Amino acid sequence: MFGISFSELLLVGLVALLVLGPERLPGAARTAGLWVGRLKRSFNAIKQEVEREIGADEIRRQLHNEHILSMEEEAKKIMAPLQDAMKPATPVEPPAPPAAVPAEPASPAPVSLSKTASEPAPEPAAPHDPTLPPRAP
Repeated sequence: MFGISFSELLLVGLVALLVLGPERLPGAARTAGLWVGRLKRSFNAIKQEVEREIGADEIRRQLHNEHILSMEEEAKKIMAPLQDAMKPATPVEPPAPPAAVPAEPASPAPVSLSKTASEPAPEPAAPHDPTLPPRAP
């Protein structure tokens, strides 16, 4: 227990025999044994109490953590309707992509001044599609 070897114990026993004498040595050994037993029991009781306190601290910590988690869940339940109310009712559409720019700029059709007003004006030429073969002039 305390790291006392047999030779040290024997030396203590011889000194006790010389000091106390053979008549009082058995009573002294019994008393010393009782004191050592009481010390062991006290140390064990203290050890168990410390272990119990450590276990109680862990239980308190776990209960505290569970309490915090339950409070967070309640807060989420309360905040969910508020967050739903904050969301817009209609989804926002992304902006439309820019219109495709024609490969060639469209030139207006030539208008002749000699035509009469009764004839309809020619329609402007459609922009050239790059996938089609080139137009004749």
